[in-house]
Amino acid sequence: MIAITFFITAKLAIFRRCRVVVCKKMCNFEAATLGKVPTITKKNDHRTMATATIDQLQDEIIEEFNGLDEWMDRYAYIIELADTLPPLEECYKTPDNLIAGCQSRVWLHAEVDEQGLLQLQADSDALIVKGIVAMLVRVLGGHTPHEVRQAKLYFIDEIGLHTHLSPTRSNGLLAMLKRIEAYAVAFDTQNNA
Repeated sequence: MIAITFFITAKLAIFRRCRVVVCKKMCNFEAATLGKVPTITKKNDHRTMATATIDQLQDEIIEEFNGLDEWMDRYAYIIELADTLPPLEECYKTPDNLIAGCQSRVWLHAEVDEQGLLQLQADSDALIVKGIVAMLVRVLGGHTPHEVRQAKLYFIDEIGLHTHLSPTRSNGLLAMLKRIEAYAVAFDTQNNA
């Protein structure tokens, strides 16, 4: 485990030194000159997220991962995605927001804004898990609870994430998805009442 963490950390350091900007999308994606591994700079523009559909956001993620052939590069990219999550306020790091069934500690908070859009905030004490939850927040945040309930999440299988996660991390991913769905159901029911 320590050797893998060291390898990923060392590889990220090399990638960060060798960046070349190749495109600017919602999160200002950059590609490394060694191995085409994108890195991300923070840009939390919820207006951009709300204008894209859930399927469009899934397709963007699939496209980003299609440029990465090696799974070590994909893991490095997932770790980079963790940096896109804004810090979760300490008041939301409560037992109620803690996801049961995750190997790592993951907090997920949801609320509906004045426009009726589901706003998701999350954090984790593990970088890979934080990157995974960042993808979920990116795809599902900024949409109505009804849209989230109706969404068919295909990007997880398309990028091969399910097959490359440990069983405990797969259980954690499922628990995160169930919690987001529960939030969407609760808020959608509340809106329709």
